[in-house]
Amino acid sequence: MGKTITNKNFVHMRFKTAEFDGPWLRSFGNPELRGSWLIYGDSGSGKTTFNMQLAKYLTRFGRVGYNTIEQGACESFQNAWNRVGMEEAGNQIVLIEKETLAELRDRLSKRRSPDILIIDSVHYWLGFKINDYMKLLADFPQKLFIFIAHERAGEPKGDMAKYIRYNSDIKIHVEHFKAFVTTRFANAERGEGIEDYTIWQEGANKYWLNKV
Repeated sequence: MGKTITNKNFVHMRFKTAEFDGPWLRSFGNPELRGSWLIYGDSGSGKTTFNMQLAKYLTRFGRVGYNTIEQGACESFQNAWNRVGMEEAGNQIVLIEKETLAELRDRLSKRRSPDILIIDSVHYWLGFKINDYMKLLADFPQKLFIFIAHERAGEPKGDMAKYIRYNSDIKIHVEHFKAFVTTRFANAERGEGIEDYTIWQEGANKYWLNKV
């Protein structure tokens, strides 16, 4: 059963947000690091590089667990990991290889489990259903789950990914080395959460400058 919050108490409630800066602030605002986000894009769009950039940045605000379900620990994934200088994050990030939902839930029940979990990708969590997703968020309300999804015709591929997008506080569409961020933490007056994020300037210019 839900709880009742009085009008006065709700007006004065304070929520913990991450103090983003630079291009991250201009694209994301200052978000709460809990609930879920969705990142989706086509192969070759710069999605993996963006995932790594974001993972590294988020280590400033908590411990990150990157569950590589799709690729596993392989050379191409290692190259992307090293390309962003992930070594600088030290013990603030841990690579998790092909962990199932049940195994991840067990991990999160232990002390000093990651604060932020990146699931790459949701399509490879076989049998993952809406009820599983909702229960994961309900059982670990102070964790942030970032789901990665493939794209089909400009949309997240599959009903599960589309549901996660609908329910997420931040949705990120990666296309031709730019991340188009839709965030509930935007503040136009302060210039927060209103800009696209450029993943790789040269690659983005080659495509987007021709679109102008």
